[in-house]
Amino acid sequence: MPAPDWTPPEDVAHPPYAFMALGALAAAVLVVTATGATLAHGAQFGFDRAILLALRTPDDLAVPAGPGWLRQVMVDVTALGGRTVLTIAVLLAVGFLLAIRRPFSAALVAAGTVSGSVAVQIGKRLVGRERPALIDHLVEVGSASFPSAHAANSAIIYLTLALTIMQIIPRPSVRWYLSGATIALVLLIGTSRVYLGVHWPSDVLAGWAAGALWALAWWAFGSWLRLRRTIRDDRNRCEV
Repeated sequence: MPAPDWTPPEDVAHPPYAFMALGALAAAVLVVTATGATLAHGAQFGFDRAILLALRTPDDLAVPAGPGWLRQVMVDVTALGGRTVLTIAVLLAVGFLLAIRRPFSAALVAAGTVSGSVAVQIGKRLVGRERPALIDHLVEVGSASFPSAHAANSAIIYLTLALTIMQIIPRPSVRWYLSGATIALVLLIGTSRVYLGVHWPSDVLAGWAAGALWALAWWAFGSWLRLRRTIRDDRNRCEV
């Protein structure tokens, strides 16, 4: 019998994962390079300015819209997409997968998240877009604006974790809950960056798109490898 780590749940369909992975990676590169090239030449999107202004009090752009407690909530939420929290999440997930004897899943999580984070930093350096100066920043920032690292890295890491773990969870209801909760978390983190005034909305949209596509590519790649291993083991058993 094949090792449990290689065996996906029986009720998971098997589309051509290799092509899905290639398409997702190509789309991620296209999203970042096309949008980044546009912004690098000084182009601006009208909705960027409109959304940022809508999230501030008209008489005082230093005061965020909404009740007083919302600012602290957004600060707390944005921390969930920071480097420290994301690193802890990856280490805990990899440790958990190794503890339950899922080394292949652990390797996928580690490789997918680290490579994705490196790609985001490369994108930031290549584009070099300035942070919004239209309104006051409610938290300290230091790097370039495009793409949003919080949006991209949270999508890459949380979605990679969820998709990888979903491959070893047999119950559909649990997989649906995990996917929904993860998507909601990623959306909240990206939204918090715009509310805090440290990113243009287009930065966050590009981060979400690139991060999600990167996570899907690693999910498809891992599923393809598992399927190949299962088929090979079945073939070997038949030959014996």
